[in-house]
Amino acid sequence: MADAVHRTRELLDAATTRLRTAGVRDEALGEYVEPRAVLGIRREPTIRSLGRVWRVGALLLGSSPETAGRAWATGRITRVTDPGRQQFVSVSAEVRRAYRAAAAKGHFDRGDTVNHGAVAIPLDDSLVGADGVLAVVDDEPVVRWSPAAGAAVPLDDYLRDRVALLVDPPRGATD
Repeated sequence: MADAVHRTRELLDAATTRLRTAGVRDEALGEYVEPRAVLGIRREPTIRSLGRVWRVGALLLGSSPETAGRAWATGRITRVTDPGRQQFVSVSAEVRRAYRAAAAKGHFDRGDTVNHGAVAIPLDDSLVGADGVLAVVDDEPVVRWSPAAGAAVPLDDYLRDRVALLVDPPRGATD
């Protein structure tokens, strides 16, 4: 089983090397922080920067010195834009507006994509038999689209396909 965990790390490292060599655009990784009140005064939530990552489907792969060699299960994704004003159209619209406001307070570049609520995936023996997005099953590294998904695909095939789409997107996909 240790070989499969080692193979998982090798596959993830090869994918990040290919993404870096191709100059694929990375995205911000952040942590949603709701500060405690100081002297009874509430402060606005913010998203604190944790570094940069590549979003490879259900996985986030570290692309900056702070995140290198690490992986996360994709969480929420927010684009840094003007949050606008409260309109009370729907709860989900207000939640998205609040995340945009928190990202703007986090000093990310306007237009950047911020991944937050991502769950760190330990790249160790805990992968063996894990029920998360990344696991080792029958001595084979596999990926599931979500922890609830029953079907898992081999990590090697998954990364080959997903990284190829990022390195050489289909015509019209980025226009």
